[in-house]
Amino acid sequence: MSPANAPLLDDYAAVAPAGAIRLVRHLARGLSGRSFLHVNSTRRGGGVAEILNRLLPLLDELEIRTRWEVITGPPEFYDATKRIHNTLQGADLPFPRAMQETWREASAATLRHMDLGADLVMIHDPQPLPLIDGRREGSRWIWRCHIDLSQPQRETWSALEPFVRRYDGAVFHLADFARRLPLPAYLIHPSIDPLSDKNRELPRAEVERRVTALGVPLDRPVLLQVSRFDPFKDPVGVIRAFRLVRQVTDAVLVLAGGSADDDPEGAEMLARVKEAANGDPDIHVLLLPPDAHLDINALQRAATVVIQKSTREGFGLTVAEAMWKGKPVVGGAVGGITAQLRDGVTGHLVHTVEGCAHALRRLLADRGSRERMGALAREHARRHLLITRHLADYLHMLRLQTASS
Repeated sequence: MSPANAPLLDDYAAVAPAGAIRLVRHLARGLSGRSFLHVNSTRRGGGVAEILNRLLPLLDELEIRTRWEVITGPPEFYDATKRIHNTLQGADLPFPRAMQETWREASAATLRHMDLGADLVMIHDPQPLPLIDGRREGSRWIWRCHIDLSQPQRETWSALEPFVRRYDGAVFHLADFARRLPLPAYLIHPSIDPLSDKNRELPRAEVERRVTALGVPLDRPVLLQVSRFDPFKDPVGVIRAFRLVRQVTDAVLVLAGGSADDDPEGAEMLARVKEAANGDPDIHVLLLPPDAHLDINALQRAATVVIQKSTREGFGLTVAEAMWKGKPVVGGAVGGITAQLRDGVTGHLVHTVEGCAHALRRLLADRGSRERMGALAREHARRHLLITRHLADYLHMLRLQTASS
């Protein structure tokens, strides 16, 4: 069921590109009554859960029967799936047989109680991948991979690949992320919802009230990174870059993040970030709850420049969020960030701590450049990164897959 306050499709007409709503309704013709099931590993925290929370009500409005189920397991399951995530992105760590068995056993236990009946089943990321064992006759199964698979650790990929090959298709963020597989591959960017609490317009007074309540001063330029406390987001590198910036420009740094139910390493990384900050009063490390959407919105609107200095990245929706708010972004030249930022046009792509600091200094010194980049960034997000485009992509895929069943 859709939440009572969920936006309707027509509410997006004022912000989406011309013709976007008409295209969605056209693609939905003939799909009324079809069923679409999504399965992932958490309802709270992370981009997958956030996107599903916003997309499902719109699919319901189009009379497509949509459900969302979550796979769970003991702490050892989340340790195993975090290891899968890290090694698929290239970390040189073992994926021992005991971890592999824990990962598979969680799906086996889930199959005993989860209803997997649907015309199209979309399995998000590796955590529920073995649920393909419970596939029902006549249904179509798609694996939606939100991870960069360009250089996976061989042992981990060897454990996953036999399951992936049994699917009817795979969805990747970028062509560079995909593996060569004997099944159709779709390229679908993630998206942001411009009408959500995290992205809707906020009065200036509310922005100032919320940011001040978080302890962040507004009397100097604010540099902001919003992300989970994860080594691949490189928050410690951001602190190092900030200290180089502060040698020539007075500013404050905000590292705002939360935790996800399926990320057991977040607390350890948060401790490392606080240690790197070393009590510096100009570095604000904020651990926010999963529902702090308005606070994140306010922080992004108050920021002078937004940073996403990832060293590996699936897509990085915080980049799209900042662009929608008219902010230039300094981002790591990796993964999905490179598909969002146009270097030197809507922000800067960087490779090192020193490069990050240099880009930040340039933007802080030139207000006109910041404003031009911010305006171009917002228009790029409007045309390519909103939920209406994402919805159209899913409808197109649903039409193709159900026509094949």
